[in-house]
Amino acid sequence: MSTLSTRPGDATPSVLLLGDGWFPDRLGGLNRYARQLVEGLPEHGVEVRAVIAGPALDAPLGVNAVGASTLPRRAVEIARRARTCGRGASVIDVHFPLYAAPALMLSSLRRKPLVAHFHGPWADESAVSGEGAIRVGLKRALEQAVLNRSRSIVVLSEASKRIVVERYGAPPWKVEVMAPAVDLGRFCPGDAGQARARLDLPADCPVVLAVRRLVTRTGVAVLIGAWAEAHQLRAAGGVLVIVGEGPDREALGSLTRELGLGGAVRFTGAVDDDTLADLYRAADVSVVPSVALEGFGLVALEALASGTPALCSDEGGLPEAVRGLGGGVLVPAGDQRALTERLEAGLSGGVPFPGRERCREHAERFALSTFLERHRRLYATVATPGAQRHRVVFLDHCARLSGAELVLVRLIEAMDGVDAHVILGEDGPLVDRINDAGAAVEVLPLDEAARELRKESVRADRIGWRGPAASALYLPRLARRLRRLAPDLVHTMSLKSSLYGTVAARLARVPSVWHLHDRISSDYLPDEAATAVRFLARRAPHALIVNSRATLATVAPARVPVSVIGSPVTRATGARPPVRAVKRVGVLGRIAPWKGQHVFLQAFAHAFPDSPIEAVLVGAALFGEDAYERELRAQVRDLGLDERVDFRGFQADVGRELGRIDVLVHASTVPEPFGQAVVEGMAAGVPVVAAAAGGPGEVVTHGVDGLLYPPGDAEALSVQLRRLSADTPLRRRLASAGWERAADYDPLRIAAQVESVYAGVLDRRPVAR
Repeated sequence: MSTLSTRPGDATPSVLLLGDGWFPDRLGGLNRYARQLVEGLPEHGVEVRAVIAGPALDAPLGVNAVGASTLPRRAVEIARRARTCGRGASVIDVHFPLYAAPALMLSSLRRKPLVAHFHGPWADESAVSGEGAIRVGLKRALEQAVLNRSRSIVVLSEASKRIVVERYGAPPWKVEVMAPAVDLGRFCPGDAGQARARLDLPADCPVVLAVRRLVTRTGVAVLIGAWAEAHQLRAAGGVLVIVGEGPDREALGSLTRELGLGGAVRFTGAVDDDTLADLYRAADVSVVPSVALEGFGLVALEALASGTPALCSDEGGLPEAVRGLGGGVLVPAGDQRALTERLEAGLSGGVPFPGRERCREHAERFALSTFLERHRRLYATVATPGAQRHRVVFLDHCARLSGAELVLVRLIEAMDGVDAHVILGEDGPLVDRINDAGAAVEVLPLDEAARELRKESVRADRIGWRGPAASALYLPRLARRLRRLAPDLVHTMSLKSSLYGTVAARLARVPSVWHLHDRISSDYLPDEAATAVRFLARRAPHALIVNSRATLATVAPARVPVSVIGSPVTRATGARPPVRAVKRVGVLGRIAPWKGQHVFLQAFAHAFPDSPIEAVLVGAALFGEDAYERELRAQVRDLGLDERVDFRGFQADVGRELGRIDVLVHASTVPEPFGQAVVEGMAAGVPVVAAAAGGPGEVVTHGVDGLLYPPGDAEALSVQLRRLSADTPLRRRLASAGWERAADYDPLRIAAQVESVYAGVLDRRPVAR
């Protein structure tokens, strides 16, 4: 038996793969995934040997299938063959924890770097299937040992990454998300009528398909219940086809009979790939109704590659499999009624599913060639690790989408030299945005008394004891988590997280960087609180980032290195949008008294008393300013503007809102630390009028790339609004110059500046591990 060989200096790795079985002799996404690697990687220059549990009837020569009948004999034989095949391997790749023992125990393999493919929480799946606590505990211990030993962990989705990081404690920087590949040649569109004829399915009735292992967590019982309620589809002769085997087969058959479904449900058992491809083509929709522990859902991609829409539950990695497809292809996991309604609406023409071309186009994003190349690069990196990227933990106390939180998302998206992990004090919409940006995120809950402590309450006679006590109890928990993650540094994104995060970082012996988005002054904080925060900001972190010179002035002079770095803002792609006649004048930002929406409304009423021009307020009262929003609505009524003011509320797509505005107003009554909305307006090609104080006064040059007016002066603002409305050349000139100015805040440029701060901290202060 030949072994792998690695030539000295050869950057191409050689891999020993330890798997569960060979597809299709042993069914399942894990085994299909491993087969794709074994067969495809040699074409990408990677030499592969595999040791798996047999049989493997059509496997290539490099696959060693162990057919021993009992588990102990099989384990011994796998270890023996792994020792032989792994002599020349530069990387060990484990796909199933049970057969990872050789990589953990044999001295000849322990010295080699290990990649672990985490296809799902094996122990948790066993627990859901009803296995005893001892067996589940042993499986979890083996999983943990493999993950601890690994140099890199490959998961199928961001949802799986979160499980690995939060439940198994894996450092996020060694977890790589690699979605599985779909065989676009085998699973491709074809003639549905011919496929139905070959499968003996009715030609003109709805056909719903489910390709699932028949266990509780895959939700087949929920689908059968939904099908029983889909009277309209069954009346049309509809058929539900269930493909797969599993321990719940008999129970599901009994459920079908109890519901009186008769010939409306067909169980096919396991089928070969050619038949499966025909089933996908024959179906009107393929349903993936998982209720728990779904790593990704390769069957959804197979259906889409065949031109058949996939209707999925929102469990685990399934939303990532169909993200961007549109067409209402997600329903709540376990919600039988929602599944029934979507099936009926989709198949009766009420709310159609995505078309065949759109489905195929989506599946082509998961091509096998991309999948294999990503693995080749991973193996090469693991085999010959080079310069490490900075491992950074970002801290924020909240998960709402406010200014600092949007800065965090844009930084993560733009940073090339950083492995980012985010710890939040609460759950919320920011979690999904961070996942979409490609970073791991976990929620380490901070007590509401500390998280919701209002800045005006930070006074000796008002603060009470609950908030400080909750923060004190949070510190050791956070410090323990940081010690386990062992990052290179901690980057705090909010004022609260800076205060508790710096202490926790010092307890964990990790340097910290404060990122100040707020001016530390008496117009923002009570005097005693401002004094205390200013004292800490000057001394506590290892470096300080401020978003403007105005913010810097409130904490200078500092004893730590300080960098003035503006907030990242993405400029619209392509040519600058054209300047239009003024029909809508807007203000963008959260509803808060100091944001000055009342000033904007007063100025708007004075500037356009008898005009069809509309006022637009984009933003919501995020932090308890609901009373102020009610005051604004009353002001609108008092000014007689009921028909001309549009309260848009919170909008995630700021670019779309800016595209509907012809002039953007920044109306803050106190100096704004930076004025992110001002730059967003410039980046969208919208002429801007801003209060001449704080950050906006630094961003905008009056008469060049925007107009300025004294903060809080409604009459002065109304003059500038009338001026802009009447002067098209001025609007065009300001918009063009503002568009150019926004390039200074390009996320890639800002991210590079932040990374240089990291490098300076790490060069000055090496931290012992």
